[in-house]
Amino acid sequence: MNEQLWWYIARSTGIVAWALLAASVVWGLTISTNRLGGAVLGTRARPNWLLDLHRFLGGLAVVFTGVHLVALVFDTHVDFGLTELLVPMTSSYRPGPVAWGVAALYLLIAVELTSLLRRRISKRAWRMTHMLSFPLFAFSTVHGLTAGTDATGGALFWSMVSVSVLVFALTIARIDQARHRTRLLAPPTPA
Repeated sequence: MNEQLWWYIARSTGIVAWALLAASVVWGLTISTNRLGGAVLGTRARPNWLLDLHRFLGGLAVVFTGVHLVALVFDTHVDFGLTELLVPMTSSYRPGPVAWGVAALYLLIAVELTSLLRRRISKRAWRMTHMLSFPLFAFSTVHGLTAGTDATGGALFWSMVSVSVLVFALTIARIDQARHRTRLLAPPTPA
């Protein structure tokens, strides 16, 4: 067996996990900003189906992150144990960039666990925790761009940058929509 096989598995599953997380974030923002009109999905699109896809993408991101971590443990090129995977700044391999990944892991766990427990926790607690998806996306993007060996240029780099710009634009649209909705719901000011 190729001695670098685990490194290739770790790298590829990390990239796929990031892509799934990005797709989940983009899909969630798209749903929440109501940017999916009849022209894209038709008027018969069910909101439950749209939300299920968002959840499915997030769940797959968790699975691929798990495989990413397991592959790192089995990789012989770099020595990763539980400490390096779970404690920031303990890795001998690019400690700063790996720390971004460790932080992203904890945010991913928080977002996914509260999403699974959504019916059992308050809407406010769920919403506040779900907002951690934004730093989760940012931290995982920084991790992918700085920890990996193939993200310093080329297709992966520009894909990550392009998706990040899309997430930023959708986030601005979502904030703008929330402000507009707040203005519409605010009581009129006395003259």
